[in-house]
Amino acid sequence: QVLLTESGGGLVQAGGSLRLSCAASRRTANSLVTGWFRQAPGKEREFVARINWSGDTAYGDSVKGRFTISRDNPKNTVFLQMNSLQPEDTAVYYCAAGAMITATRYQYNYWGQGTQVTVSS
Repeated sequence: QVLLTESGGGLVQAGGSLRLSCAASRRTANSLVTGWFRQAPGKEREFVARINWSGDTAYGDSVKGRFTISRDNPKNTVFLQMNSLQPEDTAVYYCAAGAMITATRYQYNYWGQGTQVTVSS
């Protein structure tokens, strides 16, 4: 079992920044990829960003150029730096850990409890 703990959410004004953290209790072969997802009220869960153990990254179209994902492997922690936040970024942000199934498919086996991000206009 891998436990994921998110932190860093909060209330920020439009144009501001927040940095989310996702700390993993341990790493296993099926948890070397970490992704961030978000879900706003009444909307489907949305992919935000992903980072592999090697450092390769991917971003959702709505956050490209504004968000940056990074990781500190010795500390089993992944960060999501969010800049130029807008009200439409308001959501509960979840981190998830999993593995790459194919070059384009990932399976996320563990999920955190989520952290609320609210951006006021």
